[in-house]
Amino acid sequence: MTTPQVEAFLEMMAVERDASPHTLSAYARDLADAEASLEKGLLGADAEAVETWFAGLSTRGLSAATAARRRSAVRQFYRFCLSEGWRSDDPSRRLDAPKQGRRLPRTLSRDEVERLLKASAARDGAAGLRLIALVELAYASGLRVSELLALRVEAVRRDPAYLIVRGKGGKERLAPLNASAREAVKAWLMARDAKRPEKQADSPWLFPSTGASGHLTPRRFAQLLDQAAIDAGIDPARTSPHVLRHAFATHLLEGGADLRVVQTLLGHADIATTQIYTHVATDRLKQVIAAHHPLARDE
Repeated sequence: MTTPQVEAFLEMMAVERDASPHTLSAYARDLADAEASLEKGLLGADAEAVETWFAGLSTRGLSAATAARRRSAVRQFYRFCLSEGWRSDDPSRRLDAPKQGRRLPRTLSRDEVERLLKASAARDGAAGLRLIALVELAYASGLRVSELLALRVEAVRRDPAYLIVRGKGGKERLAPLNASAREAVKAWLMARDAKRPEKQADSPWLFPSTGASGHLTPRRFAQLLDQAAIDAGIDPARTSPHVLRHAFATHLLEGGADLRVVQTLLGHADIATTQIYTHVATDRLKQVIAAHHPLARDE
């Protein structure tokens, strides 16, 4: 059960901080868990109770990443309670962040991306044109899947060289489009417009759908990408819409792009988030040397 205080907090996150629906849903679950686990609930719990609850997360089999998010949700909630005068103290102030193992992002090689693009382009009809536009846009721009699928059709009607994207926290950035992506979008627009009934109002979305959101969902895009990966001879477990974003960043760095530029293109607030891609690029170089350098082959 959601308390009025939690509802107010989530409303504040949505309105003032422009939190995504995904973040709001996750925070609602995190706070509901804390509310149910704490004997006196979130509003009545003292520091010892909150610390005991948090320490118990690891024994429940939760990953360090999930525990870290729950800590963040609870800490932000209590800061909000302080600002609203609902609490005179912050019982979460001594919560230590759980240590998370550094996981390198999954990515694809340039050859694998080319194979994925060819497999997407081999599809017939409007569905094939839509898929190639999705893959081209994702790889050319590095957009988050939520940003890609929520693109409005008016944003691409005039064949722009750049897209203006509203990312996390409502921050805007420019996302460049190469010639290949622009051609794919133009081809999809023609097919999209041609299949719309004459008297039916146009959807505002570039990739419309009949679902509740009105546009293609991440789950459906992932399913289409899985099939394209199979057609391309790539393990579908290694592909996802987000992997295309990883490939965009990794291949830029492999090509010598400046880290700060890649940070801007990805919309990362903290360069430390972008730096993890340098490890992927370095690992790829080591693999190339191990496979092709004569001294490495002689070992």
